[in-house]
Amino acid sequence: LLLLLAAAVWGPCFSGGLRSPQRRWPVPYRRFDYRPKTDPYCQARYTFCPTGSAIPVMKEEDVIEVYRLQAPVWEFKYGDLLGHLKIMHDAVGFKSSLTGKNYTMEWYELFQLGNCTFPHFRPGMEAPFWCNQGAACFYEGIDDAHWKENGTLVLVTTISGTMFNEMAKWVKYDNETGIYYETWTVQASPDKQSVVWFDSYECSKFILRTYQKLADLGAIFKKIQTNYTSIILFSGEPIYLGNETSIFGPLGNKTLAAAIRDFYYPFKPHRTVREFFVDFLKIIDRVILNGQFYLFYNLEYWFLPMKYPYLKIIYEEVPLPIGSKASFGV
Repeated sequence: LLLLLAAAVWGPCFSGGLRSPQRRWPVPYRRFDYRPKTDPYCQARYTFCPTGSAIPVMKEEDVIEVYRLQAPVWEFKYGDLLGHLKIMHDAVGFKSSLTGKNYTMEWYELFQLGNCTFPHFRPGMEAPFWCNQGAACFYEGIDDAHWKENGTLVLVTTISGTMFNEMAKWVKYDNETGIYYETWTVQASPDKQSVVWFDSYECSKFILRTYQKLADLGAIFKKIQTNYTSIILFSGEPIYLGNETSIFGPLGNKTLAAAIRDFYYPFKPHRTVREFFVDFLKIIDRVILNGQFYLFYNLEYWFLPMKYPYLKIIYEEVPLPIGSKASFGV
């Protein structure tokens, strides 16, 4: 995690002159027909969704309170440490008026953030190996202490049981087709009007999609300020490089393949403090001094010509959506 935060200013060794054929910005996040099985090689220090359960079917006449939940990343281990950097995790809570039961729903990495952001190097494999799936987790209960102590637990809207059930169908679709975690937002400059080259796909984006779905179903949201964390890389127009086969396959570009491997290698887990600092200096040299970064997005590789200020963590307001009373009114 420290490497992820500190090293958010790194880069590769490729300065090719290719111009990307991609002209649609931001690059659309790719959805899939189904979720593949995870490789046993991918292991999490903390089990994904340990108490997860199926989403229940609510009675149509139920009135369900919807809560905005937010707490510092890894709050259970480090308390408010990352909260001071405004690195926050988002979730949504529900409370049934008929049963009195509470539920929590969130979306996060199957194998922790580092594995979603940087690859592994496996013996006998030329290409970097990624453990970067993310998924939704639904479970009974809301841990009030977790969300309230260093974060947020606030009512944002009220919905009917019918609306909840429609949302549950959408969650199933969203979870089965949007399967890869994308850490980085990439844009041209810190200016709010600048071009966004790539948009992240992480916990806060799932919550925003959920709120929008509820608004589409007729939910009326309260007028309160809602902020979310984004980790942004700044670069010139990205250059498309290819996928794993075209770069690392038998007919691939060996020079480019070596450059990508060389770029990601300093992000490997470190066994000693000395090893960490040696690799950190390599990262600074490539990203800051040489302005280079390789991005893995939609199972494809892109080259980012990095620009000042290279990376920024922002905690920015994204308003709650405007609902319509036309559908499934409470």
